[in-house]
Amino acid sequence: MLGSTHGTLTTDFRARVEACGETPRTAVHSSAAPSSDDAIPVDVSGRPLHADVPDLDRFFRPESVAVIGASDAEGRPNTGITRQLIAWADRVGARIHPVHPTRPTVFGLACHASVADLPEQVDLAVLLVSDPLPVIEELADTKVKFAVAFASGFAETGGAGAAAQERLATAVRRSGLRLLGPNTNLNAFEEFRDDLDGPAIALITQSGHQGRPVYTLQELGIRLSHWAPTGNEADLETSDFISYFAEQPEVGAIACYVEGLKDGRSFLLAADRAARNGVPVVAVKVGRTEAGARMAASHTGKLTGADTVVDAAMRQFGVIRVDGLDELQDTAALLARARRPEADGVVVYSISGGTGAHFSDLATEAGLTLPTLSQAKQDELHQWIPPYLNVANPVDNGGHPVGDWRGRKIIDAILADPSVGVLICPITGPFPPMSDKLAQDLVDAAEQTDKLICVIWGSPVGTEDAYRTTLLGSSRVATFRTFGNCITAVRAYLGHHRFTARYRSPFEDAPRTPSPSYRKAQALMRPGQQLSEHAAKQLLRAYGIRVPREQLVTSAAAAVRAAGLVGYPVVMKASGPQLGHKTELGLVKIGLTSASQIRDAYRELTDIARYENVPLDGILVCQMVERGVEMVVGVTQDDLFGPTVTVGLGGVLVEVLHDAAVRVPPFGEDQARAMLTELRGHALLEGVRGAPPADVDALVEVVLRIQRMALELGDQLSELDINPLMVLPRGQGAVALDALAICR
Repeated sequence: MLGSTHGTLTTDFRARVEACGETPRTAVHSSAAPSSDDAIPVDVSGRPLHADVPDLDRFFRPESVAVIGASDAEGRPNTGITRQLIAWADRVGARIHPVHPTRPTVFGLACHASVADLPEQVDLAVLLVSDPLPVIEELADTKVKFAVAFASGFAETGGAGAAAQERLATAVRRSGLRLLGPNTNLNAFEEFRDDLDGPAIALITQSGHQGRPVYTLQELGIRLSHWAPTGNEADLETSDFISYFAEQPEVGAIACYVEGLKDGRSFLLAADRAARNGVPVVAVKVGRTEAGARMAASHTGKLTGADTVVDAAMRQFGVIRVDGLDELQDTAALLARARRPEADGVVVYSISGGTGAHFSDLATEAGLTLPTLSQAKQDELHQWIPPYLNVANPVDNGGHPVGDWRGRKIIDAILADPSVGVLICPITGPFPPMSDKLAQDLVDAAEQTDKLICVIWGSPVGTEDAYRTTLLGSSRVATFRTFGNCITAVRAYLGHHRFTARYRSPFEDAPRTPSPSYRKAQALMRPGQQLSEHAAKQLLRAYGIRVPREQLVTSAAAAVRAAGLVGYPVVMKASGPQLGHKTELGLVKIGLTSASQIRDAYRELTDIARYENVPLDGILVCQMVERGVEMVVGVTQDDLFGPTVTVGLGGVLVEVLHDAAVRVPPFGEDQARAMLTELRGHALLEGVRGAPPADVDALVEVVLRIQRMALELGDQLSELDINPLMVLPRGQGAVALDALAICR
């Protein structure tokens, strides 16, 4: 027997089981993470650089399982669960040990009175009790590897539940075991079909019911290998399962339904591991709207994070975000099974010119590349297609050729074109015998090519033999029911392979030690305070970011002398630790060209500051920089991901257009440049209406230096805002004209 706790804990366990009808679902979630492994390398801010992958083999395929609170009494909630667990254990070849304080047997199996009475060390303990905390403490002595807690009533219920979940998480950390749940369900113990082959989908859901559509893909011939219903994630979280599934050779894609991320850094490390292994991660992440965010918090008790940051972080690390469960099914299925594309070109082939044109419009708008087929290829296709029909792309066969030997010739000719990586054939409705013959030709061709063939079967009925048997019976043809889902999946498929082909983990180059700039910046930080513009610019100088020539003065005479040194025309601005938006208060004067204007401006600025009761550290006399593109670059703190870097159009446009791109450090030059191309106003940097192109290289350099600052000062810098950063014409650099910094 294992363990030696036969006293109070065992008595408490018996009382809990007998009092609650054997499976009360009332109990809680914490954001506390397991203690970190000191051997994992860390960046300059002390954050890990690699995902700590849990060994979940014994969770999914245990050798022995304890069911605590097991029952075979009719009408008891635990009875059905116990029955399902016994069947699952039999399928995976595990020995099962029921535990109940008053039952000698359960379903004919010997039942043990307590955890301490278990005949062997078990890999997995399933807790069918209302309060898992005392049982976790009992299990600590048994060296059990994993536990599952179904009980609800934790962080999803509010403050008291969150506190209870924190106590549970603390006990789990002390015990050394890993916990799934609480507030989870039986999805991990579902029966998966074993007659399907090919790469599989591994499924992760925080709400079990939301995984049902993906699970039922098995009925369409799509293999599933795992299902992790993470629930409240007091311990094991979505990131743990992504990291584990990314290492499993049978997993072709990971499909996720995420309500809230427990820890942003862990998620990025897991996504990084999947990207390095070339395993696509497709995710529905709720919380795009305020209403959705409230629902997510009430259901799982976690932050959903600022959605723009979540979206950017997913895109940055190659996670494919989709909006609906139907898109999750179709995109994950395609990515799991399709081979690497030979080309990015998409050809649309149909028996109707209208269908082809409609689909082509939607595909082009979505960013798919529809290359015009060469004249030689068009001439070849016109051997079988009437000359008055368009075959440039989309290819319109007019209908009749698909009914005879010409149909297969056309498909093979299109696939032979080296610019074509994907052939998409929308069949808007059954039209036997043409649609049946077309479906069969597409299936036969798919068996002879490594290129992707997609079919959209548009019939609302879905009982046709060409669909149910021919198309769904093929493991090589990707079949969809809607134009939109097909386009979403194909775009994700091509994008994923482009992304992984050039992917380099940003964590490899993340700084491990502080830079000389950091040591300079340390002396400028004022915990809990906002820095004056002058001090904030000194912070930028410490990191090698160019600011205008300027001097801080405390008298009108000094201002006149400073203007002579800086060079006319000048800008004069009030500088103080409580000043944010100076323009609104009239505390900025521009285009000053004489000593008299300097003296008048000094008097006016100090009078306004005195009237507004704003303390100043002086007046800045600055070089006036006029010619360039105004941008904003900044650092903010996100609840999930920590410091984030933002770049966008600056000046007043930042508040009007909200045109900005976000990245989570660390990231490289490629991501910094990608941020700029995401901006709707990107054309301004290229030069418009006779303006010269801006110095984009200098702008990228500023973004990367700000990122370094964010990494090194992340726990000390609450907010940084450079607005405007004047990006000068190409070759002339960029200058930070104004800056705001708030220390933590």
